[in-house]
Amino acid sequence: MLSAGIRHFKDSERVVTVKGLAEREVKADKVIWPLSYKEVGDDMLVLYNKIESTNAKIVEFLKSNGIAEDEITIAPAEVIDMQAQRYGPERIRYRFNATAVITVISTDVDRVMKLMSRQSDLLKQGVAIGGEDYRYQPQFLYTSSALNDIKPEMIEEATHNARAAADKFAHDSDSRIGKIKQANQGQFSISDRDGNTPNVKTVRVVTTIEYYLKN
Repeated sequence: MLSAGIRHFKDSERVVTVKGLAEREVKADKVIWPLSYKEVGDDMLVLYNKIESTNAKIVEFLKSNGIAEDEITIAPAEVIDMQAQRYGPERIRYRFNATAVITVISTDVDRVMKLMSRQSDLLKQGVAIGGEDYRYQPQFLYTSSALNDIKPEMIEEATHNARAAADKFAHDSDSRIGKIKQANQGQFSISDRDGNTPNVKTVRVVTTIEYYLKN
């Protein structure tokens, strides 16, 4: 893509500043998937035993579907004593409210996404994975090692587009492009392509180049 971002033109210096844009759509190469669920009860020991049982069901579901053991992390359950809450409700049904989280961190994004769509298999075993807490939403990442693979091509493309914009300006002003006075690669940015496919990213870089002009 060409950018016609001509920033300024100074007769005294005879320079032109242009911007060149390069974009790529890429697939995330790493996923962080927290599987969170809640348990409640009045007996702490019974509650912890229930959490241990549920954790075992989730881990078995993951391993039986190709997730390696070193990709699974079990965090200690977060338990709240509702009776100890200063501003809690006057009447509570259960004293203890526990949140447990098992996290999958994997580079096999496609496999994990398939498992995300099969959470109903856990529901059939009485395990309801929660999705309302923003802290436990899946994250799809495009890592720096993957970015390094495409950086040279993107910089080259952005520089080429900046040069094309400068050539067009020079032609329209009966001038010629000379040497580069200074150049700024700019920062690479990575964002979700859209709100429905967070596993697809848009990588973007803008170069800013200042050229001398010749008559």
